[in-house]
Amino acid sequence: MAKPLVIVTRRLPDVIETRMMELFDCRLNLDDKPMSQAELLEAVKTAEILVPTVTDRIDAAILSQAGPKLRLIASFGTGVDHIDLKTARQRGITVTNTPGVLTEDTADMTMALLLAVPRRLAEGVRLVRSGEWGGWSPTGMLGHRIWGKRLGIIGMGRIGQAVARRARGFGLSIHYHNRRRVAEEVEQELEATYWESLDQMLARMDMVSVNCPHTPATFHLLSARRLKLMRPDAYIVNTSRGEVIDENALARLLASGELAGAGLDVFEHEPAINPKLLKLDNVVLLPHMGSATIEGRIAMGEKVIINIKTFVDGHTPPDRVLEAMF
Repeated sequence: MAKPLVIVTRRLPDVIETRMMELFDCRLNLDDKPMSQAELLEAVKTAEILVPTVTDRIDAAILSQAGPKLRLIASFGTGVDHIDLKTARQRGITVTNTPGVLTEDTADMTMALLLAVPRRLAEGVRLVRSGEWGGWSPTGMLGHRIWGKRLGIIGMGRIGQAVARRARGFGLSIHYHNRRRVAEEVEQELEATYWESLDQMLARMDMVSVNCPHTPATFHLLSARRLKLMRPDAYIVNTSRGEVIDENALARLLASGELAGAGLDVFEHEPAINPKLLKLDNVVLLPHMGSATIEGRIAMGEKVIINIKTFVDGHTPPDRVLEAMF
């Protein structure tokens, strides 16, 4: 059988690209620059299998131009908000993702931010590098301990549960809001309290972690109104998607002291960063690196290869996406 034509939109780990070249008729992106709209259009017109990443917007306009041979979009990433799933289904195009392999990496980064923000780590680094640090003092760089505080997790899927397990080790009590309540044994393991009302949970938490996917239902889930429900001494961390939070409202509340601080690994219009956030000292800003480990990226690539091979062999891929859920 002829090898399927696979077009990859970005550079992947060398070991993954090498294996793809062995298995498929593969076109790689050697420059690692995001494809333009025109290049994406050309890719969907000619590819049998497209391997995009979470920054490639595969919307209805792109999919409407897809050639008759395109039957699989094997996305390199967990989130699928960049793909118009409805249009893909209408055109008979299967969509897969790479769930599970990034859980521990993203949970690690979430925990790092939950520690870094209240303990003012980024401010401390800037002070040392500025050359203005005058040495230890009893009142210097005072932050807040997290032991004994309440953590509210928005989205209790794989990553949310992994965050909860870590947070318990740091003495945080676990609360969560989810579209569906998790199994009783999971609640018991995590000693987690379920809140059907997100509003009620937000008003009572010391720290909030956003771990839900971006869907139409979660766009600006943390709106200006909801953010104002949080206490002025509360902290918020987002390692999910920037669109879940009203970024302008968040910046205003942080600047006015109505929120104590934030740790953000994702942004509403990334790679553009809201200039209001850049001016604030009580925010830790990271370049969407929550899942950026060598081990994680290789595991993602291996899942992409398995999904493609399974599909080409005439079977349902293990990571077929049916719907985006929160």
